[in-house]
Amino acid sequence: MRHFWHFLRHSLFAKIILSAGATLLAGCLLLILLHTRYHKHVVFDFVHTGGERLSTTIKQGTHYAMMLNSREDIAQTIANISKQEAITAIRIFNKQGAIKYSSHPGEVDTHVARTAPVCSSCHHNGGLKPDSDISQRTRILPATENTPRRMGIVTPIENQPSCSQASCHVHPATDNVLGILEVVMSLKNTDQELASFNQRTLLFGTLVFALTGVAIFWTIYRFVKRPVRDLIRYTRRISSGAPPTAILSLDQSDEIGELASAVSTMHEKINEKHKELLHQKEEYQTLFDHVPCIVTVQDRNFQLISYNREFSDKFNPSAGDFCFRAYKGRHEKCPDCPVERTFADGCSHSSEESVVRDGQEVHWLVTTSPICDAEGRIVAAMEMCLDITPRKRLERQLAMSEKKYHAIFNNIPNPVFVLDPEKLFILDCNDSVQAVYGYTREEILNRPFADLFFDDDRDHYLPRLHECLVINQARQQTKDKRRIFVTIRVSPSQYPGQQVLLVTTSDITKRLEAEQQLIQASKMATLGEMATGVAHELNQPLSVIKTASTFFVRKIDKNEPIAPETLASMAREIDGHVDRATKIINHMREFGHKSEHKLYPVQVNTVLQRAFEIFSQQLKLRQIEISWNLETALPHIQADPDRLEQVFINLLINARDAIETRHASAPEKAEKRITLASRFADDQVQVCITDSGIGIAPGDRDKIFEPFYTTKEVGKGTGLGLSISYGIIQECGGRITVFSHGPGHGATFSLHFPPHPTSA
Repeated sequence: MRHFWHFLRHSLFAKIILSAGATLLAGCLLLILLHTRYHKHVVFDFVHTGGERLSTTIKQGTHYAMMLNSREDIAQTIANISKQEAITAIRIFNKQGAIKYSSHPGEVDTHVARTAPVCSSCHHNGGLKPDSDISQRTRILPATENTPRRMGIVTPIENQPSCSQASCHVHPATDNVLGILEVVMSLKNTDQELASFNQRTLLFGTLVFALTGVAIFWTIYRFVKRPVRDLIRYTRRISSGAPPTAILSLDQSDEIGELASAVSTMHEKINEKHKELLHQKEEYQTLFDHVPCIVTVQDRNFQLISYNREFSDKFNPSAGDFCFRAYKGRHEKCPDCPVERTFADGCSHSSEESVVRDGQEVHWLVTTSPICDAEGRIVAAMEMCLDITPRKRLERQLAMSEKKYHAIFNNIPNPVFVLDPEKLFILDCNDSVQAVYGYTREEILNRPFADLFFDDDRDHYLPRLHECLVINQARQQTKDKRRIFVTIRVSPSQYPGQQVLLVTTSDITKRLEAEQQLIQASKMATLGEMATGVAHELNQPLSVIKTASTFFVRKIDKNEPIAPETLASMAREIDGHVDRATKIINHMREFGHKSEHKLYPVQVNTVLQRAFEIFSQQLKLRQIEISWNLETALPHIQADPDRLEQVFINLLINARDAIETRHASAPEKAEKRITLASRFADDQVQVCITDSGIGIAPGDRDKIFEPFYTTKEVGKGTGLGLSISYGIIQECGGRITVFSHGPGHGATFSLHFPPHPTSA
């Protein structure tokens, strides 16, 4: 019994079979019970219906004889009917319980007590009624030794009008029931049939139980027990670490088959992970042994449990050695031991250790980490030591280098600023800032670099700090609001912890003043060259004024009247020529004064036409033709209009001299023409001045913009015109180029300017 319970408790197959068998047995028994009960109910309903039909037949068959009070006919009828095999007795009782007619003649005129079974069922329920249900009028008589079970059906005999009104009867109309008819039928055949049916039902249920049980057993064994057994064997094979030489495969497409497939896949994955784990273990061991730093594992007594090859090669420890003895030759632990702190709090710790070995100081960066068991208890500590001796030496060298850098930084003769690249605040500067700007280092730090510009220049220069590497001739102000000009050089650089802009400024104020004097001298020389033309230009309005004044004097001397129309016309002529002379003089004065060296948005066509106006008489005197090809609606450029005018005048003078030189050498072939053109192309405003002069030799083309270099005869040129023009164009952010096919083919000077950012 104990073995059975042990088997039942540890066998899924037994549990399924037992539970399925018990469920099947209970279901079959319940089905048999319900089926036999239902069949018994149907059979007895059929018997009741037959008995009820027989009772009604007897009652209706004797009704006429009772009306005639023919007792012999009634008795004969009962006797004939009782001869049927299933009928054991037929009796008619009156209301007093006397048997008036019976299939057994010996029972006639005998009385039955009210407590008798045939009477008690009616009298117990308050009397028999004509419409009583048959179940109330039926009783089962138990079987005796010689008599089978019988069923008695009691049927009331109602009092009908034909009976109560007849002269031969004395039954009043108030009596509902005159007597009862009892029919007793044998249940022998019925009981035999029920027993036979119950046997057949039990046999069929047993057969169904047996066949279903066998089918369930075979199904569970075939599709559950055997696959589960194979799965158990396969999983035990997996747990033993056996390689997947045979993949588990079940010829089932159900859940067990999917489980087998999943287990096979799991086996393959486990083997792959196992191989990977072994590979990682080998790789870890290799890394542990070959990692280029010292790694040790120590217990709570600081005794070495394990160590890598680097440690073994460096210190050659003996078995059971302690870390402090192997590392430093000490006889006790170090005062500040990170391993001890790791055992105390379970956290990683770091420190720097120094020791003198072989006469040299060695530095290590020590890092510790706890090693825990499965319960989370710290059982060991891993210590990793990295030799940072070279880094320490580099740190010392770096510290010396930083001192050297600061010395160089502070002694650079030009101001140097370290700026935040976003807000352009001054993070650092050298000592030269005070010499140029007047600010001490403490005063200038953390201030905006914009404070060094004038208010109206900040919007122009500050964006260029992010766009340009060099900003030429920027205007700035010192602490005492003195104006200076500087060249700004911007370089992105690294500052401790962030990106910065390294800005160096060079004070070029004195150089620009010298250049300004040189430019002014060049202007004066240009004015001197234009003196003849200006004199001729002024001579014409003076001649008109002289003619008019002579006419007025003659009229006055002769005392002759002057017509109003003539007087008005001559007055307007005088006024117009005076304005013309004033304009020429003002233009000469403006051209001759010193400019403020400030750039403005200007229209290049306007400046070119203004330069031509002041020089036009020079060209007319020499009969040089001017061709205009100006593009309208050009974008503005950033320039000093006075200096740009001087550039155009210098180029016109050079074109004039080149044409004159060529004309002097070959007057019959020389064409006197200067072409002035402007256009906007390739995002540049371009101005071209082309002459038909002697041209430029290839060897002179790269030198003509150098100071004091000239191709003119001695005494006819200073060599500064193109050099000054080149510098002025550079200040405007532009460039100048020259093109010539060689001597005798003229030259073209092209000026290229970027458009002003605000120009439409």
